[in-house]
Amino acid sequence: MTESPISDVITKGIRVVAAAQYISEQSDPDRHHYQYVYRIVISNEGESNARLRARHWVILDADNERREVRGKGVVGETPELRPGDSFQYFSGCPLQTQWGTMEGTYEMEREDGSTFDAAIGRFFLAPTNPPVLPTEDA
Repeated sequence: MTESPISDVITKGIRVVAAAQYISEQSDPDRHHYQYVYRIVISNEGESNARLRARHWVILDADNERREVRGKGVVGETPELRPGDSFQYFSGCPLQTQWGTMEGTYEMEREDGSTFDAAIGRFFLAPTNPPVLPTEDA
């Protein structure tokens, strides 16, 4: 069975779709530097607003080296998603091995102040992944 390079998970009405693409022009395998860009699409398929407050990433490389990244918002924003809204962004992840995985959570806050963690399912950073960046033809 082949693993899918795309993750698609729904938590309490918040769908998170994630995928990564290898960027050979920014990588230097001789120096153990492999650069990836990943695309995230967060959609509110629920019935109430939710604001993304924080992120927590768990990154594993092929040597099973684990890094955790925590921070407020994503790409400098804390998007509020009304029912039916989506938010998309691109970001990068360097690895010291040719492949690895990412997974994590987004802390989401409802209008009443309650919070929950929306899961970001595991997705693969591998040179064979299909493109996620828009092309000039698109």
